[in-house]
Amino acid sequence: MRHSTGWGRELSVAATGKGLIGHAGAVLLRRCADRTGLTGALEKVLPRGRGVNFPGRGVVLVQLVVAIVLGATNLSEAEALLAHQAGVFGSAASDSTLRRLLDGMDEAVLMRIARARRQVRRHVWPLLRLRPGGFPWLSVAGKRLTGWIIVDLDATIITSASKKQGARATFKKTYGFHPLGAWCANTTESLAMLLREGNAGANTVADHLRVLTEALAQIPHASSAKILVRVDGAGATHDLVTHLESLNTTRRTVRYTVGWKIGDADEQAIAQLPETA
Repeated sequence: MRHSTGWGRELSVAATGKGLIGHAGAVLLRRCADRTGLTGALEKVLPRGRGVNFPGRGVVLVQLVVAIVLGATNLSEAEALLAHQAGVFGSAASDSTLRRLLDGMDEAVLMRIARARRQVRRHVWPLLRLRPGGFPWLSVAGKRLTGWIIVDLDATIITSASKKQGARATFKKTYGFHPLGAWCANTTESLAMLLREGNAGANTVADHLRVLTEALAQIPHASSAKILVRVDGAGATHDLVTHLESLNTTRRTVRYTVGWKIGDADEQAIAQLPETA
């Protein structure tokens, strides 16, 4: 079965269970971005597109994000998916327009986008407190951590099927990328993300410090009095722990958990402790 996208392309649909795209939730995602002010905030920091009735770059970026969430894995697929949804979301950008948008995102633009995200989050988090269940505080080890914002730092592997820019052999013996990200466990939001080559180190201190700094900057000031940072073994470095300790001030309490796999050296050191320790 073939379906025309209206852009001179056709989407093939087969009952194989592969290459499926779920459209459910697309409207909710887009409406969430619009009503929280994210789309408008991005419009202010990104240049408008050229041409009559052409959507602004902020709208295009939100459309691209929705396409990725729905399953698009490249710009051509994103174009076809957005064209299919043009009746709901309006004119779709071409893959070349999407590429130009991404190519124009230098460090200055990314900083403006980060400020826009922070501005929207300052608006949204107070609304979460007004829900029937209130703000989503988490429970750790059976204790409800009311008032604590929990930030998780972790790296992940994204495989690549071809020699894309930055794709390298990873420590997992795969081929692709090794980004490092930070998420707010309370709201499951992505706070910060550092794109890295596949051979990037798992415990590179400079990368952890950069992502942590960008993540903390995204937390609204009214919610930043109590922060718990959780890192796995990749964060078990003296410099990161020292930095976490230095973040404590009279107005902010920062606690952290760092885990690592215990080896022979650790077991030997533990064995030297007296029984009364």
